[in-house]
Amino acid sequence: MTTIAELPPGFADKVLSAQSTFRSVMDAMARPGSVQRIVPVAGTPGPMMRGTAAIALTLFDHDTPLWLDAGMSESSDVVKWLKFHTGAPVVQDSSIAAFALIAEGTALPPLERFALGSSEYPDRSTTLILQVDGLDAGRSFELRGPGIDGVATLQATIRPADLFERLSVNEALFPRGIDVVLVSDDSVVAIPRTTRVANKGS
Repeated sequence: MTTIAELPPGFADKVLSAQSTFRSVMDAMARPGSVQRIVPVAGTPGPMMRGTAAIALTLFDHDTPLWLDAGMSESSDVVKWLKFHTGAPVVQDSSIAAFALIAEGTALPPLERFALGSSEYPDRSTTLILQVDGLDAGRSFELRGPGIDGVATLQATIRPADLFERLSVNEALFPRGIDVVLVSDDSVVAIPRTTRVANKGS
């Protein structure tokens, strides 16, 4: 059993680190496909990457229901750490989650199980925080859409391999849809619902 005293700490400098992380996530959302670095957290619980932990400390609070995949929810350290540092309620029903933490992309549920927003409140959708193997090597993807001058190229090692095919539902759903933040260690890339992604090949 892990006691509170044994849980990994949060940010060393709470205010500055949260501001910096928030800026990195906003920059990532404003410039889809661009790799942003996040101020890493010193220690992280279980399968949680440093970037994921920093995002959690910055964006989650007692008003943000979270859904955790099996890799996250089966780690009692992750659940305790989130509760202690953020107070965010962990929910079993993914369709009411503001955020979903995905440790293992191969187990990503169908996207329609998450909140897709409504016509009146398109922002009331689930943002996926998806941990990936790499954001600097792997398959090449071409991104187009708002915030991108022409075409942006992203090289990434991502599971599930068909993630971007699945996200193509965003086009039909707009302005509703799913926003995704990809995390690899302390690097993040955002794929907002307005971004269209095509596989460039290897």
